[in-house]
Amino acid sequence: MELDIATAAERPDRTGLWSELDGFWPAFMTKDNNGAFFYGYETTQYPEYQLLAVDKETGRAVAKAHSVPVSFSGAIDDGLPEDGWDWAVRRAAHDRMRGVAPTFVSALEITVRPDLRGQGLSGRMLAAMRANVAARGFQDLVAPVRPTGAHGQPIDRYAYEQRPDGLPVDPWLRVHVRAGARIVNVAHSSMVMMGTLAQWREWTGLPFDKSGDVTVPYALGAVHCDVTQNHAVYVEPNVWVHHRV
Repeated sequence: MELDIATAAERPDRTGLWSELDGFWPAFMTKDNNGAFFYGYETTQYPEYQLLAVDKETGRAVAKAHSVPVSFSGAIDDGLPEDGWDWAVRRAAHDRMRGVAPTFVSALEITVRPDLRGQGLSGRMLAAMRANVAARGFQDLVAPVRPTGAHGQPIDRYAYEQRPDGLPVDPWLRVHVRAGARIVNVAHSSMVMMGTLAQWREWTGLPFDKSGDVTVPYALGAVHCDVTQNHAVYVEPNVWVHHRV
């Protein structure tokens, strides 16, 4: 497939195509409150960091890659923040409001249209993101990667598990390592989704009628349900990786 990959800044005429890639995440995954600091503002406040891939033959959107410039005073090798994805979104917003110069770029999301997954498009979007970061004058791209194969496994072990060829067991981590990244550390509270039991029932279709851990499809770990207090909370771990670009 021949792709035309461009930033929102380069192709503002493609505004209407972004919506073709909406709705592919489970409802509960869109309920992290920090997301409101980014989604809805991404193509106006950070247009140079949002990439859209269009199939040249059909003119349809096939994949997108979101990232933000952020400031960080520490050394990447010493570890990145425990609240990974949430931290990157908040820090980018605070930096913009305060006029603080960014020191590197953090990836936030790569989404490939479901009917085109398994064709290497995620790697192509990651390569485009790396190239865009370098073109903006940065030397470092970091990413709080969602280890999609974890599903209840101890994250501090799973994040570092390798196949016989030395690549990570996790498919998304493997995409990054193949592209030249290295694993830095686990972000144990990278995203937090919380709501009333009625909200969780709406988001998942599950009863949420007993206190304790609830297994929710697509969640990497359990959702903690408290019937007495009428709320449930899901804390998702991600894995920080670092690309030197």
